[in-house]
Amino acid sequence: MNEPNYFLDSFPQDDFPRYLWTEKPAHLPAQVWTTETTHRDGQQGGLPLTTEQSLEIYDISCKFTNTSGAIRQAEFFAYRDSDKGARQGALEHHASGAPIEPTTWIRAKREDVLLIRSLGVRETGMLASISDYHTFHKFSPGGREEAMKTYLEAVEMTLDAGIRPRLHLEDATRADINSVLSFVHAVLEKSASFPNSLRPKFRICDTMGLGLPYDDVALPRSIPKFFRELRHAGLKSEDLEFHPHNDTWMIVPNCLAAIREGCAVINGTCLGKGERTGNAPLEAILLHVMGMGYYQKQKPDFKALNELTELYAKMGETLPAKYPLYGKDAHRTRAGIHADGLSKFWWMYAPFNVPELLGRPLEVSLTKESGLAGLIFVIKQHLGVTLSKDDSKLLEIHRWMTEQFDQGRMTSVEWEELGPFIVSTLNKTAT
Repeated sequence: MNEPNYFLDSFPQDDFPRYLWTEKPAHLPAQVWTTETTHRDGQQGGLPLTTEQSLEIYDISCKFTNTSGAIRQAEFFAYRDSDKGARQGALEHHASGAPIEPTTWIRAKREDVLLIRSLGVRETGMLASISDYHTFHKFSPGGREEAMKTYLEAVEMTLDAGIRPRLHLEDATRADINSVLSFVHAVLEKSASFPNSLRPKFRICDTMGLGLPYDDVALPRSIPKFFRELRHAGLKSEDLEFHPHNDTWMIVPNCLAAIREGCAVINGTCLGKGERTGNAPLEAILLHVMGMGYYQKQKPDFKALNELTELYAKMGETLPAKYPLYGKDAHRTRAGIHADGLSKFWWMYAPFNVPELLGRPLEVSLTKESGLAGLIFVIKQHLGVTLSKDDSKLLEIHRWMTEQFDQGRMTSVEWEELGPFIVSTLNKTAT
């Protein structure tokens, strides 16, 4: 073959990588979208937010989703003054055209429903712990029956208030499926006489990150089997939502397994903030959702999330340097052979068009392994000047850098340090 094959159907040069289905999953939803929980689970996980910070995060999320519909809702606590202010501000922004609908999050308890009846929200999340790990130890007397009685009373009150309930089945991946299905049927029966606009939703929570994306493991851990059972119970794709955590590193594959088995909605946070190891990173989920073929006409604006990384840095919540997509080193190479590849054909070491799609540069940090190729790339990247490997100016700069490492330097040389020396050398040589 005389011409290169870049597999451009899978790796288009102007888009994120695409799935080329050999056989499309039978129950893939007609639409897939996400919902946002930074103001609730993000805070719960140690991200304390002022009203102003909450609204800034809400506004950035709206920029990210823009007109795509990729993020449709954001949930807020109903308890503290700062949360009430953030929720009210978000409701006002939404009424003025912001694309993300604010909702509340409460416990499925009578007293909590009383808090939200006059807030102006159309939907509320309701914590309904479903595994015996919870029902036998949260209630007095403990057990499934007492828990279900409490939950169903709260559901009925919520429906009577004209608010759509979204039941958060906490710890579902350690729950008996028959108990889950019994509760689902009871909720649907309770709501049968109400308008379809109040039809309850069910959020399946992999609270401890114990789910697995495989068909060949037993319930309750199998995510595909779990959603299949719920579909067979009469729930539609749009009735189903998945809320996983990352305790055992399975969060993204579990989300994709849920979607493939008919779950239309993934709940998480932009940049993965959340309890313990974090929530589903919505930017990663949406990258794959777009790869599946969704959002081809109106896309989320991934560049907008650079604002969120900056906001978190100001708040002392800087992303890990190697955090995928948005960490400061996520697109930085230090190996000389990689730098050489970037100089010759930058697609070689880029998963997609990172500068265009994310608004982030491909970077090279210079180490003793970087060689001349690393210098060539960095100079071209920052100054737009292309030097050959035998250029005397380049060799002088390389000698200076090599001496640094020969003298025992252990850290990489970044542009902030190297740039002034390079500019001085180029100007000195030119005169």
